[in-house]
Amino acid sequence: MTEDSVAREVRKFYDQVGWQKVSAGTYQNAQYEDLRPVSRSYIHKCHMRVNRHIARTGKFLLDAGSGPIQYPEYLTYSESYQYRVCLDISIVALEEARDRIGSEHGLFVVADVSHLPFSNDVFDGIVSLHTLHHLDQAEYVPAFFDLKRVLMPNGSAVVVNGWGYSPVMRFFAKPVEWMERITKRLNRRQEESPEGRVEKRNPQLKPAGTHVHKLTPALLREQLGSEFPVDIRVWRTPSVRFLRAMIQPWLLGRFWLWLLYQLEELFPGYFGQKGQYPMIIFSK
Repeated sequence: MTEDSVAREVRKFYDQVGWQKVSAGTYQNAQYEDLRPVSRSYIHKCHMRVNRHIARTGKFLLDAGSGPIQYPEYLTYSESYQYRVCLDISIVALEEARDRIGSEHGLFVVADVSHLPFSNDVFDGIVSLHTLHHLDQAEYVPAFFDLKRVLMPNGSAVVVNGWGYSPVMRFFAKPVEWMERITKRLNRRQEESPEGRVEKRNPQLKPAGTHVHKLTPALLREQLGSEFPVDIRVWRTPSVRFLRAMIQPWLLGRFWLWLLYQLEELFPGYFGQKGQYPMIIFSK
């Protein structure tokens, strides 16, 4: 698949599927997050971790691959900036982002995150959330260098992506499979009850995803080289599949996520490298 075809595939997916609303303020792409009440506090705190590693004030914050700025926590990243520059390949995403933050605070650029149309040393801070993994393999590492190019001296950037392999999630692979079978049976029984039949919704086909390219911590550092040091810290350890299978209200789910968060706070480097979702932090 060529670089142009990957970009076209990604744009088509998000324009036609990912950023289509399924309810007020909720997008189809939310299927890739766990928004259940049992996980809500943990997810909120993970989203807020980004604020610790970008400048709290400045003129320009670049949101590289902004999407529609779909979660309330994402809005906080630019609260003390004069402008949030939302860059995305999807015009639908940028229209939604403009509705959320307005044209006085937001600047909106239709562009590919792998070819930033900005001069050097422009942005006080940069965030890029779940975006770079959509790039073609040949563009993935150069995109990091391009983000650093447009970052101001002494500025900082946070890239949130998923690893291609997580030892922690691998360790829990079998328990997740067992719990999926158990919860599937429980859900089937609930659907067969009179109450379940009333609330049961018509099944819908799950839309296919789009191109992803993910590395391991060692490969990322190797490909970036010694002149591009990064600090890898935890954004969130578990995958959505793990959360939906293992974290249940009837199994003290909130308590286990509280405990996990405390461990992540104590050992952010370990869980950043061994968990599913790291923050890749760099400065200039």
